[in-house]
Amino acid sequence: MQHLTALPEIGFQAYIFCSAVIAAGMRCWKGVFFLTGIVWAIFFASIRLNDRLPEHLAGIDVEIQGMIADIPEHESNHIRFNLKVETAEKAVPSELRLTWYYPDQVVKAGQRWQFTVRLKPPHGNFNPGGFDYERWLFVEGIGATGYIRTKPEPKMLSEGSLLNGFAVWRQAIADRLTQTSATCDSLPMIKALTIGDGDSLSPQQWEVFRKTGTTHLMVISGSHIGLIAALVYLMTIKLWSRTGIMAWSPQKVAALSALAIAFIYAGLTGFSVPAQRAALMIAIAMLAIVSQRNTRPYSILALALFGVLLVDPLVVLSPGFWLSFIAVSLIIYTLGGRLKKPGFFLGAFKINWVTSIGLSPLLLFFFQQVSIISPLANLIAVPIIGIVIVPLALSATLLLFVVPAIAEKLFYVTDLALQGLWWMLAKMAELPLATISHSQPSWWALGFAVPGIIVLFTPKGMPSRWLGLVMLCPLVFTENEKIAPGTAELTLLDVGQGLSAVVQTANHTLVYDTGAKFSSTSDSGQSVVLPYLRSRGIEQVNTLIVSHGDNDHIGGASSLIETIETGTILTSVPQQLSKYTPVGCKAGQSWVWDKVVFTILSPESGQLSSENNNSCVLQIRSKQGSALLPGDIEAETESRLVETYGDKLKSNVLIAPHHGSQTSSTPGFLSAVQPNVILIPAGYRNQFGHPHEDVIRRYRDLPAEFFNNTQNGAVILKLDKQPKVQSWRDVEGKYWNYKQ
Repeated sequence: MQHLTALPEIGFQAYIFCSAVIAAGMRCWKGVFFLTGIVWAIFFASIRLNDRLPEHLAGIDVEIQGMIADIPEHESNHIRFNLKVETAEKAVPSELRLTWYYPDQVVKAGQRWQFTVRLKPPHGNFNPGGFDYERWLFVEGIGATGYIRTKPEPKMLSEGSLLNGFAVWRQAIADRLTQTSATCDSLPMIKALTIGDGDSLSPQQWEVFRKTGTTHLMVISGSHIGLIAALVYLMTIKLWSRTGIMAWSPQKVAALSALAIAFIYAGLTGFSVPAQRAALMIAIAMLAIVSQRNTRPYSILALALFGVLLVDPLVVLSPGFWLSFIAVSLIIYTLGGRLKKPGFFLGAFKINWVTSIGLSPLLLFFFQQVSIISPLANLIAVPIIGIVIVPLALSATLLLFVVPAIAEKLFYVTDLALQGLWWMLAKMAELPLATISHSQPSWWALGFAVPGIIVLFTPKGMPSRWLGLVMLCPLVFTENEKIAPGTAELTLLDVGQGLSAVVQTANHTLVYDTGAKFSSTSDSGQSVVLPYLRSRGIEQVNTLIVSHGDNDHIGGASSLIETIETGTILTSVPQQLSKYTPVGCKAGQSWVWDKVVFTILSPESGQLSSENNNSCVLQIRSKQGSALLPGDIEAETESRLVETYGDKLKSNVLIAPHHGSQTSSTPGFLSAVQPNVILIPAGYRNQFGHPHEDVIRRYRDLPAEFFNNTQNGAVILKLDKQPKVQSWRDVEGKYWNYKQ
């Protein structure tokens, strides 16, 4: 159901429900469950969609009261948190994601506040290979995003109580952990391992974990919960058997104790998908011990899967759902039911090998990257974290509230262990070919890979197991559709209120601008441009052009240059990128790639009246078509270009100058360019009002077909006399994505 572009109407739902009733009458129970699952998924999704902010309430001030739902995320100049709405003067969604800029009060989970907020419906950048923010908001049940108004002043109504749930517990633990003696590098990892708070981890730390395939260890994963539950079970059996109390058997007491600890530990994560899976599997296994029933591993996994989907069928939209359940399935498949069980070390090695190979198709599909050194890194890191660090960190955290002096000593040992582990992982991440990147595999490649994994991991003695490796080959040895020499493909990426475009020829890639930098840890180069390049299998940028120095054009440049091999850097502000030895762009520069001509038309020598007017203006020409990329030029430079080049400005495709600002796209300039297609790089409900209504009117008068990132997401086209435009929202948009 999650592949639909629109949810079925009520008539279709009624038809499916009646079919389920008929199937029940025929005792076709598999059909009943399948059809009921469809109805449940549609019903659940409909409730979520109806709990979203209507467009007419966007951009107006609303007074609300509610409770902070989780630990706030702190940035340099703002905090961000989810708010569960209790009362509001207008009909707003039940849960909001809010940003408070320059807060003057302390905000914690569980507190009740009165805010005046300005909201907008869920909307995010939409690009090939990029993170679907709208899908994430939908899965999390967040119906609107917005920011807090400082007037009237926000008012805290009450402090959080420990009776308000796990969020307050997590906040209390986070506050205590901040006061420990752990180093600044280890503290974020301790928070991640004890309360599942990974927001404090730096981008550099996440990068090391990603390259070594140990990301799953730096949050509360299912393996952590299972390990702690097992330790509690064994300790309880030993201790209870010594009490001599036989009214309750040691096994039952141990099972109930392990079950309680597992759910408490899972609650500290906010019940993430892996934690839900682990907690449910432990619950089923422990209750089976209490009721003295035999269980099978796959039955336990299936019941846990059923429970997770019953509570929230939309969880299938989360990569963590697939990675978690398939990893456990692979472990059961390769270790269970074998004549000879491997020893501890051989079993650990086999688990690492199986999960690394078995999950690689999914990792390529979701993230376009796979860690080659993951088996070795996990072989070392898993026992260190699972047997040493996690028990120490949890014991120290518990003792913080009882015997702080002992807790400090335990944290000191934990800190030393984490520093040693971090040093090892950082060295491994620096190894050449630590990871491989590849474009997203097709569905048919996945169709070969899944049975290939099953064949590869069959027991010894099964003939032709090597064919499993052959069936994995399409994952890596298939390429994207080649661009023919003499043609070029232009993609205007959706970076919000900013600009970034990628131009590809048969053997070369050019990136024009890189979007904005949002904070010290986030920018469009990292979140949009690089994922797009990976999704297309691009490993090198031959030329990067940064049109001028405004943040919404240059902000992601450093992330791009430092992550992917980058050749020539052209810019009108070489002083802002001086450490990368850029070349100043100026009129007359020209080069040819694969029979496609690239020419810089502006700026000429000498500064103009504004930085916008000094933007690098690029024209691309091929036999099939042409495009003009003018940056943020305004009327002054437009007029000079018309005087200098005249009819030579004519181009089939035009990226709207200055995001469609009223100061640009003058009638004379548009008359000279005569575009068939205009691409507008503007953000949703941006503060500048781009594109301006007068400019849109001029585009319609040409006439020209125009596309806006807000409505279309990324826009992809091949340069042609009549370019065929592909809107990414039309191609990949689903029922939860923004539609105007």
